Amino acid sequence: MELQRPGRVLAALSVAPALAVAGWLLTGLPLLLLGRFAPLPATLLGLPAAALLCWAGTRRLGKAVEATTWQVGGVVAVAAASGVFNAVMHSEQLLVRRDPATYAQYAAWIAGHGSLPIPDQVAAFGGDDPWLVFDGVGFYDVGGAVTPQFMPGPPLLFAAGDWLGVPFLVPAVLGALAVLTLAGVVARLAGARWAVLAATAFAVSLPILYTSRTTFSEIPSLILLFGGLALTHDALADSGRRTAWWRGLLAGLVFGLAVLVRVDGLRDVLPVLAFAGLLIALRRFARPQGVLGPPLLAGLLAGAGLGLLAAYLLARPYLAYLSGSVRPLLLICAGVLVVTLAGTAAAPLLARIRLPAWVPAAGAGLVVALMAALYARPWMQTVTRVPASVEDRRTAEMIEQTQRANGLPIDGTRLYSESSLHWVIWYVGIPVVVLATIAAAVLVRRLLRDGTPFEWLLPLAVVGWTTVTTLLRPEITPDHPWAARRLVPIVIPGLILLAMYGLAWLRDLARRRESWPRVRRWALPLAVVLVVAPAAVTSIGTAFTPVERGEAAAVAAMCASLPRDASVLIVERVTGDRLAPVVRGMCDLPVARVARKNNVDTAPEGEVRRLIARVRGAGRVPVVLAADDWQVSPYGPATRVMALVTRQDERSLVDAPNGTWSLTVNVWMAVA
Repeated sequence: MELQRPGRVLAALSVAPALAVAGWLLTGLPLLLLGRFAPLPATLLGLPAAALLCWAGTRRLGKAVEATTWQVGGVVAVAAASGVFNAVMHSEQLLVRRDPATYAQYAAWIAGHGSLPIPDQVAAFGGDDPWLVFDGVGFYDVGGAVTPQFMPGPPLLFAAGDWLGVPFLVPAVLGALAVLTLAGVVARLAGARWAVLAATAFAVSLPILYTSRTTFSEIPSLILLFGGLALTHDALADSGRRTAWWRGLLAGLVFGLAVLVRVDGLRDVLPVLAFAGLLIALRRFARPQGVLGPPLLAGLLAGAGLGLLAAYLLARPYLAYLSGSVRPLLLICAGVLVVTLAGTAAAPLLARIRLPAWVPAAGAGLVVALMAALYARPWMQTVTRVPASVEDRRTAEMIEQTQRANGLPIDGTRLYSESSLHWVIWYVGIPVVVLATIAAAVLVRRLLRDGTPFEWLLPLAVVGWTTVTTLLRPEITPDHPWAARRLVPIVIPGLILLAMYGLAWLRDLARRRESWPRVRRWALPLAVVLVVAPAAVTSIGTAFTPVERGEAAAVAAMCASLPRDASVLIVERVTGDRLAPVVRGMCDLPVARVARKNNVDTAPEGEVRRLIARVRGAGRVPVVLAADDWQVSPYGPATRVMALVTRQDERSLVDAPNGTWSLTVNVWMAVA
């Protein structure tokens, strides 16, 4: 009984984050669709929903995790330290340069207005005009309104920080909850003795630090996916009890809601669909696990269905932009569904098949060969992409600029995806990758031989499927630490999970040999060094340098400088990209970019003067913004309203990032 209570505490703490996130999203999305996402209704509905799901998912836990008080305390201490450290070192990405600022502006808008889409407010500019541009980086103009890029799940979470006056605290809190979630999965599948080590290795990894300090979608996605794995494990352990059905439904729902957070979540949960089909097939053989199949499938379809509905209603232009990836993914989902249905129907026939004796060993060998091929890929392949769109050309130009800064040969078609496994090694170290490969090979061999350990089947499928597909096609601009975000939801936590099982397997192997007494003294300290040190060494160069600090104060000062009855015209390209959503969402003023022609950075003076006259005719004060004084001085006295000097992320293409770059942003205003 001494082990039961701490184990139950750890089991509950590690699924509560996913359940709480799910409860908030389940109530926040309908409110947003109804245009009623405001502090009072969201709190009155979201908090009870989160509490109800947490209660339902943690009550009457059957087979609790076997853990000691010290192990539970260690995990909580690591999670708390991670949250505090990242809160102190938070970044302030508000100027729309990359995705975090888009998420931040998305969250700021719905926190302040509670609805979507964003009206373009053409009346404040004297009516519609072909020279007025309301869309921009991260935002689409659709039917006279502006629609933010991305799925609404993360902004629904980040908006709570805006309401509480701590917009930069929520990512750090979510990062700490992610540490708890992973530690709970490790405790369930590899043993609680490895949970603290896994939590530490995870928390100090640079991509985790990076995505826990600002408004990314990867950490919420990780919480849902690994929370779903933990809930599924608990449901399997309870498969002989009445609570198993409810836990299976919650597990499927949590998995499915990952689609509401990231479109890529649809790919990540494909193994869950196949696993639910397998469980349904097992019902035909009176296996106790089979009872979980229907609720797991029902929850998965409900959660993913909500995500797809939100994508259709709120992010349709984003889906159109990603159509080249989304359509094949939907076809793959349909194929998996068909195969799952066919396999379930043919289960009695398939059960008669006996695998040849060599298959388990071949499966293990295939795992090792696949990892070896990914490691050797840079010497066998150079991944390139010829620009086929405006976005591709911009990416190619950015890559060329980064190559110049890195002293590399100039080739904007390079994607560097062939080095994806080497990225992983930068951030977790060779020992973790080797241990994870050993563990995956051992588990594949055992599962193909006799189907045990069955509780590892779904985690291994999710981690293996997403890791391989992500490493083969990262589909991201390849500068680091930016590209490291692709490794956060599954790859890094999944490899750490497998590495902990590999350590546990090696420990058991050593115990069966006479050398164990001599090895025992050094085994744990050596494991700590091998698992934690490489990640810590890579992170040390950037861990203590927050980026883009000062943006909040700079934006507040700029907003205070703008007249309250202003209509803002941005006449320069970079300022328009960075500040149009900021002026609209945080200064709460009508804003439009003035169109440019022939790739010139500034808008034609004649058209700007014409639009200024239209603004005056609408009874508002025309204000012109740009990056330099000479760009606004033709329209009135130039006043600098932003002079930001801060640090930004390094852009490294062939090495792990080990520092930051300077960033200067100037904004000039003329009240016309």
